[in-house]
Amino acid sequence: MVYLPNILLAAAPEGNPMLQLLLPMILLFAVMYFLMIRPQRKRDKLQREMRSKLEVGDEIITTGGIIGRVVSLREDSIVIETGSDRSKIRITRGAVQQNNTVHDDTPSA
Repeated sequence: MVYLPNILLAAAPEGNPMLQLLLPMILLFAVMYFLMIRPQRKRDKLQREMRSKLEVGDEIITTGGIIGRVVSLREDSIVIETGSDRSKIRITRGAVQQNNTVHDDTPSA
């Protein structure tokens, strides 16, 4: 009768054992990059572009769920007007989650 360890030793591939250990880790990192890291960077880039293209009068939603209209823009902060009582709130650009105003990006001739 053949022992199981002898079968495993006979089936073991020859070669560099360090490469055999690193190759699965490299493949795992490559898969994680293409499935997780790259799409997240693309979403972050779209968010940065949206925040940089904000204009006065745009209707936005903050990460906290506050809906308002942009009253003034600064380098890193925005003043929005909320509700019917026209109360104003100053927020950072990073707090803007969504811009509900549609802009025509095509240049007029």
